[in-house]
Amino acid sequence: MANKVQFGLKNVHFAPYEVIDGEVLYDTPVAIPGAVSLSLTPRGELTEFYADNMLYFSAAANDGYDGTLAIATITEEFAVEALGETKDKDDGTLTETSDSTGKPFALMFEFDGDVKATRHVLYACTANRPEIGGETTTNQKEPQPNELTFVSSARPGDLKVKTKTTADTPGEVYNDWYKNVYEKKELPEG
Repeated sequence: MANKVQFGLKNVHFAPYEVIDGEVLYDTPVAIPGAVSLSLTPRGELTEFYADNMLYFSAAANDGYDGTLAIATITEEFAVEALGETKDKDDGTLTETSDSTGKPFALMFEFDGDVKATRHVLYACTANRPEIGGETTTNQKEPQPNELTFVSSARPGDLKVKTKTTADTPGEVYNDWYKNVYEKKELPEG
């Protein structure tokens, strides 16, 4: 049975990748705890062409998504791997430099549903540095999440942007979702 509604965000993971000889090689996904919210805005314009006094042709371009992820705090591993910060081996500090470059990464997450959570993977993301802010503490301690903006685009090679599970996704695929970045396994010919 398919979900009628979705709510809640959890199980956010990222997996840096490299492209070697045209092949995208992902690291093992790493959890980013403390997910607060995620929004994805489609990138790409709708092209309209008019002829014969009417809309003759229209097509949408899929240039991925502009994303915003609010999380409790940026993990050290994400700061180093995805944002390109450097952790000093002697004093344990994290340093951001003007020429810091992070790695592109896959972003994995799920939204709860009334039947079963739907799991997603965005294959090729790059993140911007998060906004930094805080407020004084009053008689209540209100956590201030970090907000990351990122771009999700087509993956090099096969141009995949996003994959998600459905009600028909086999248990093996669903249960192994966060072990590796999802890649469809080709069945042997024969």
